[in-house]
This record gives sequence, C-alpha cells and structure tokens, in this order.
Amino acid sequence: MTSPAAAQVTIFKQAVAESAAQDRDIAALYRDTKFEPVWTGPDETHRARRAALLGALDSAAAHGLPLRVHNADSVRAMMANARTEQQLGELEVELTRTLLRFARHLQTGVIEDPQKVISHIKREVPVRDASDHLRAFTTGDPVQFFRSLVPTSPEYTRLVRAKMELEQTLANGGWGPTVPANSLSPGQSGNAVVALRNRLIAKGYLTRSASVTYDGAMQKAVQEFQIHHGLEPDGVAGSSTVRALNVSAQDRLKSVLVAMERERWLNRPRGERHILVNLTEFSARIMDNDKETFYTRAVIGKNVSDRETPEFSDVMEYMEINPYWNVPRSIMANEYLPQMRANPYAAGHLQLVDARGRVVPRSAVNFGAYSGRNFPFNLRQPPSNSNALGLVKFMFPNPYNIYLHDTPAKSLFAHEVRAYSHGCVRLQKPFEFAYALLAKQSDTPKADFHRVLDTGANTRVNLETPVPVHIIYRTAFTDAKGRMNYRNDMYGRDARIFDALNNAGVALPAVRG
Repeated sequence: MTSPAAAQVTIFKQAVAESAAQDRDIAALYRDTKFEPVWTGPDETHRARRAALLGALDSAAAHGLPLRVHNADSVRAMMANARTEQQLGELEVELTRTLLRFARHLQTGVIEDPQKVISHIKREVPVRDASDHLRAFTTGDPVQFFRSLVPTSPEYTRLVRAKMELEQTLANGGWGPTVPANSLSPGQSGNAVVALRNRLIAKGYLTRSASVTYDGAMQKAVQEFQIHHGLEPDGVAGSSTVRALNVSAQDRLKSVLVAMERERWLNRPRGERHILVNLTEFSARIMDNDKETFYTRAVIGKNVSDRETPEFSDVMEYMEINPYWNVPRSIMANEYLPQMRANPYAAGHLQLVDARGRVVPRSAVNFGAYSGRNFPFNLRQPPSNSNALGLVKFMFPNPYNIYLHDTPAKSLFAHEVRAYSHGCVRLQKPFEFAYALLAKQSDTPKADFHRVLDTGANTRVNLETPVPVHIIYRTAFTDAKGRMNYRNDMYGRDARIFDALNNAGVALPAVRG
C-alpha cells in the first residue's frame, strides 16, 4: 500500500513530467533531477533560487523588457496560490519557463529574429542554448547567474542610465513647450526665443537664464546641441536644429529602448581592436579596448530599399590597393547594359571581361542579343584615380558584397546626410585608415602603403591580425564623454523595431503634467 507521503511525491513528479513534456530542454532538466524540485523545495537552496528569480523580474523594467511577460507580482501570486502537489508541480515548471524567457530576453533580446522584422538586419544574434542556461543556474550562484546575463558593454550601461533619466523627465511632464518657429538666429528675441531658451535649459544645454534674446550663451548651447545631434555646429537654430529640438522625450526614449535591444543582439566580445560603422552617424571608427583611436566620416547606401547598407558583423582580412571595381550584376544589368545596347562603346571606362578573366573587345560583342540574365561577361573598372572604389578598398568577405573603400567623389563628405552609395561604405580618410590598420604590423605604415600604391598595380595586403567589423544602426548612442547623442532614423528601421517591441509588450510610461 502506498503511503500518503509517497503518493504526494508521485503526484508532484507526475505534474512536473506532464508540464515539462512540451519543452525538450526543460524535460531533459527534470529527467536529470529525477523530477525533484529546482524551485519549490523547502530548503535554503530553493528559497535562494526563488528570491533570485523574483529580484531579476523586479529589474525587468530597468532593462526595458516587456512587463506583461516578466511580471514579478504575477509570479508571487502563482507561488502564493500553489497549495496542492499538482499545483506545485505545475508551478515548478512554470518558474523554469520564466527563467528561460527572462534569460533569453535580457541576454540576447526580446526580438528573436531581427531579420524577420527588417530584412537588412543580417546580424546573427548570439542566442545561448536553454540547456546551458539551466546548467549554469542550477550549478552556480543564482544571483550571479542573473547578473551574468546583462550585456557587458559600457554602452549598454550608459543607455540604461539614459532610459532612467528620460523616464524621470516624462514623469515631470517632458521638456515643456516646443519651439514655435521654423528657424531662429542669434540676435533675435521674442516668444520663440524664450521657448528655445527653455527647451535648451530643460535638456541640460543651458543654465537657468531670464534672457529673451538669442545671445552668445544661447548660441554656444545650440552649438553643443548640434554636435550631439549630428548637425552643422554653426550656432544657428535652423530648420533641422529646431526639428531635433522639438523631438519629444517620449520619442527619444523609444530610440534608447531600441538601442538597448540592439546592444543585446550584439552581446558578445567585439574584439580588443574592432571597426565600428554607425550607419545613422555616417561614420567609421577604429576602437582599441573600447576607446576610439581613429575616426572618419563615411558615405553609406542610398535610402532606397535595394541600396540600403545592411547591418552585420564580419572580420576584415585584407586591403586591396589600386583595386579593380568589379561592377555588381544588378548595376550592370540595370544601368550599363542598356547603355551598351544603344552604343557598344558607352561607359568606355569599363572593361568587358569573360569567364576566364580575359578582356574582350567591345567590337566582338552583339549587346542587343543579351539581357541582364544571360549576359555572359563581367564589367570592371581598372585601377586609376577615377576608379569608383578610389585607390584602396578594405575587405571582409561577406555574402552581401559590402566593404569599405575610398572614392573619387570627395565632395559628398561635406554633406550632413551622406547616403549616396549602392550599399558599400565610402571613407573620407581611406589612406589614414589604412595607416592605422597597418601600424599594428609595421613600423613604417605610411611608407609601406605608398610604396605599393605608387606601383599602380592591383595588390592585396593581408592584415596579420584580422580585425572584426561591426556595421550597426544606432539612433541613440553615447560619445566618448558619455553624453547622449541622437540621429535621425534615416532608413526607418528603428520605428519598425520599436513597433515589434511594443507588440511584444514593451511599453512607454505616460507623460504627466
């Protein structure tokens, strides 16, 4: 005859087995424990695990996670209401599911597959196996386990702080009235200037003042604001500056929440030395131990769906000095082949090359016989000062045919918005970029680079230590001093990501006042 105690154990274990059966990793955990409790036992180990989980769930709001999914109060209620062995067994498995969901969202993001939201996000999110989470949690310190999930980048920590500050701003009613003018200039006065003054004070760019005139102090504050928003720092509140000033704290909070999610997608070591390309900032940097050691302006893909620069990470392996420009098939089919049908000698700066790499004379080809699909030749531009890639390109071979390169179109770097390419990233200072890369493997990087360049010959120069490249898209980020910077959502990607986060339960606080 089975004793009442044994029957209770059997009911508990059966409930655990039935509840866990639908999830392979959870079922494996409980098979390994012989269906003994991980959470609901009576001893100190179980109490510590429960307390650690509740503490982690209490922190979900700070990390911008969906509270309807990570709700500590609902878990407390489940614990309080579980009285029978059947209910305890079901609670046991539900707590494990809660753990895995929280670990996944905090460590590598709420959105499981960003590419399903935006096709140009090619990033491989470093999702950890559920079995690894379960093993780490059950064999170590539960509090430390939850701490280990938080992205370790200093940027993530600064974004969390910015989120808290923006939420406090919203609780206090926001930044006040917007500036009711299209533009304002130094020397002006009136109600619009007062609104400008108050907006700059509320955002922390200007000390409290009673001035009703656009004076020197206000001009300096506007310049600082412009620097942090990627605008020409001329101290004049032109239309772009006024638009940026009038963006609400709520919209800035959306950008910060999306940036935090993006940091979670990139929650892996980036490399002691790595290259960081921020598309919204039109910039490229070399980072050494999280410090910027090189910066250059960049031109990125045009804001057209088939030309947007994708987001991904790869590894730069070499540079090509005096490069050929091998015309992408899409450009050849859509732009050059129609010209050559009309005139076989059109686009004369390009060579026609067969499958064996031999240059084919234009006179030998009937261009009218081919379409973009069956054209059997490639087009390339030989090395020269007018080459579309300039005099050097930087290669991290990838399926998207994206790389960094020089360009003869230098005037574009003077523009505030620099989205003109077919997708690749053009650098304003490509030679200096090359020197900085070669400095790790040469005592005379500049001389070495120019010795090869001056030959005019197409030459590959390998990097002895390949460098990770991260092409990112951040409309909210911090600078070297930790100050928040904001940029326009040029491709509209962040708006779609926030909508996806919102659908998953990430919510904004209401504005008071």
